[in-house]
Amino acid sequence: MKARFLLSGVALLAVMALTVVAAEIDLTDVKCVMNPKAPAKAEKSVDYKGGEVFFCCDNCPKAFAKKIEGKDKLVMAKANQQLVATEQAKQAKCPFTGGPLKTELTVNGAKIQFCCNNCKGKAEKLEGDEQLTKLFGEEAWEKAEFEVADAKK
Repeated sequence: MKARFLLSGVALLAVMALTVVAAEIDLTDVKCVMNPKAPAKAEKSVDYKGGEVFFCCDNCPKAFAKKIEGKDKLVMAKANQQLVATEQAKQAKCPFTGGPLKTELTVNGAKIQFCCNNCKGKAEKLEGDEQLTKLFGEEAWEKAEFEVADAKK
């Protein structure tokens, strides 16, 4: 009986801790990485690059894990974009040139910065999945020197 009570208490504390961490992240207008028509939910998340990526249901994190394991470039870009949109990731340089930041653009709720209006214009001409992969894909992520603040600290 004591073990069950203790286990229940630990589980409750874990849920409360998750709720506190997720409460700090504004999920207004944030969509599921795997189902972009569905809103992301705070209680449906997985760790990714030191932050949290949010989903709409219990099935999406499983599908996400498989795509990440397979190095799916689009899914990785969508996850990176969500880290930026939820302000867990901070950018240091331009995703195209690696230059200093001077101008910005909002893409799917994520503010991304550029070194000049030429790079911003290049980004504005891109559309859909190509825009996501060029701005938030792994190559751009490294060049822009994104850093994720550990949400669990």
